[in-house]
Amino acid sequence: MKVEIWSDIMCPFCYIGKRRFEAGLEQFAHKEDVEIVYRSFELSPNSPKDSTNNIHEMLASKYGMSIEQAKAMNADVGKQAKAVGLDFEFDTMVLTNTFDAHRLIQFGTQHGKGKEVAELLFKAYFTDSRHVGEHETLLEIAEKAGLSREETAAMLTGTQYSEEVRADEEEARRLGVNGVPFYVINRKYGVSGAQPSEAFLEVLEKVWDEDKPLQVIQSDAGQACTDGVCAPGEPNQGSK
Repeated sequence: MKVEIWSDIMCPFCYIGKRRFEAGLEQFAHKEDVEIVYRSFELSPNSPKDSTNNIHEMLASKYGMSIEQAKAMNADVGKQAKAVGLDFEFDTMVLTNTFDAHRLIQFGTQHGKGKEVAELLFKAYFTDSRHVGEHETLLEIAEKAGLSREETAAMLTGTQYSEEVRADEEEARRLGVNGVPFYVINRKYGVSGAQPSEAFLEVLEKVWDEDKPLQVIQSDAGQACTDGVCAPGEPNQGSK
């Protein structure tokens, strides 16, 4: 079973949804047979690498609310994060552009470390207040995930994996994805938003039951011909 997750590093519900999905997956009897792939989705592709605004000011400006209202909204999200074991440090988060972070996830995926890179990026942004737009931060994350610092540096200074990021975003548009997190299971079912863990478990079980291999019931009383050969005393059904 393949689960593709469209998300952005700056999306709080993507991190919360990640924990809820993981909790549902942990209860899934066939969790070892699930492949998870992180897909790119930029919530704010035109954001500058370096911003002078904090998260409260950005939300207040974007939604036409007061700073106090923005802080209250973030506090509510922080409570939801706390419920799944996450600490969100809104007051010190560093706003940035996430394009290079997405390229790093793509690079990590090609080397079997996509999930590790995604987790480290989320933690760096929401909990550790790191600047995930700076290459030095991304290099440290790459090393922690088990990637080569030298190869990562070469990738970041060039344009590698830019096309892969854009391809994921175009695929999201074709699928009708206009918000994240968005989960696609076996290209059969889509789940939008940070759903409860029970909802994720339910859809995993549903897809597994619908796609599971044919179960063959065998009995010693059942006779059959194989490879054109029949058991002694049984005529070959393929002969005349």
